[in-house]
Formats: sequence, structure tokens, C-alpha cells
Amino acid sequence: MGTENSEKKIYSAICSVMSEIGAIGKNKKNQQQGFAYRGIDDVMNALQPLLSKHKVFVTPEIMEQRREERQTAKGGNLIYSICTVKYTFYTTDGSSVSAIVIGEGMDSGDKATNKAMSIAYKYACFQVFCIPTEEMKDPDEETPEESKPTKKTLTQNQIKRLYAIAHKANIDNDTVVEQVKKKFGCMPCELTKQQYDAVCAGYEKIGSQNG
Repeated sequence: MGTENSEKKIYSAICSVMSEIGAIGKNKKNQQQGFAYRGIDDVMNALQPLLSKHKVFVTPEIMEQRREERQTAKGGNLIYSICTVKYTFYTTDGSSVSAIVIGEGMDSGDKATNKAMSIAYKYACFQVFCIPTEEMKDPDEETPEESKPTKKTLTQNQIKRLYAIAHKANIDNDTVVEQVKKKFGCMPCELTKQQYDAVCAGYEKIGSQNG
């Protein structure tokens, strides 16, 4: 966290908020794991009147974002988003301080980034305003159950063998990639062993017919 201006009024404004904010109780309960936690709405409800009173406003800026598609234990799709967010706290004279935090969110729909930013904002406020909290581990309310990875990555030799078999069938590498993506929705290196064996067998059959 660092200053961006020579003015110092933002410091007194933040200190004023800190002196009035008090503790935020753990009034939410995680439906899957059963623990209590402080939600983003608790933070906003507690801070909004004080930010308004002391003329402080916040702007977010996503510095970096990574999104991954994963699979739940029940076979559903899961979007996993990691956002590095810079929150800048301004006051009326233009002075400001910034906090860069990381938020992680998971959702089966289109809310993964929203959850990640909510988590990031919550912890930025916890740290900037030193809001009392008993623990730092505070996941999102709905934590999808993610299955343990079971699929092994194919070796380089297996990939080379696949392309070699395809070449014997007069099929180039780009065509292999296109066909695998169309049929299995992934790159050749991401195939399961069963899928890999099926693709190799198919190209071997084509090669024998061409021969």
C-alpha cells in the first residue's frame, strides 16, 4: 500500500473511519462447511455511512485476472477466477492511498469474477481500516465442491507417437489438434489415456486403409 499524492488528508480520514468502525460480527454461515464468517454486505453496511461521513470513496482497478474451467465432484462445470485488484481510497483534496489484494472466486455460472472482486474488496477494507477479525481464512459463502484431479497428463513420447501415427495416415499436426478439439473439447496433451488410445487406434485404422 503506498501514497500517490503529497497531500496527507486521506490519512486523517482513514483514521477517523478506523476509530468509528468497530468490530464486524460473523453473522453469515457457510451452507456447506458450516462456519460463520463476515460477508461482503456486512462490510459495506458498516463502512458506507462512515465513508460518506468522512468523504472517502473507493475505486477498483483489476491489475490481472486468471480464469480456469474446472469440474465439480458431481461432474458439473465450474469457473475459477483469480483477480489481482488495486483499490484506491480517495478523499476530497485528491490525496489517496492504494491497496493491492488478490481475490479468488468459484461459480458454476457467470459470477466467479464478481465473487473474486467481492473477496478482494472485503480484505482490502479489513486491512486498510484494521477491522477486527478473528481469522484471515474467510472463503466465499458457497464453496463448490471440487473433485480431486485424477487425470494424468500425457507424456511427450505419447504425444509424439500420436502425431507419428497420424502422419502415417496423411494427417498433419494441425488437423489432429482440430479433430481432437472438435471431438473431445481439449488439446491433444489434455486427452485422458482412454481417449488417447481411441484416437491412436482410429488413426492407425485410417493408415492401414491408406496403405
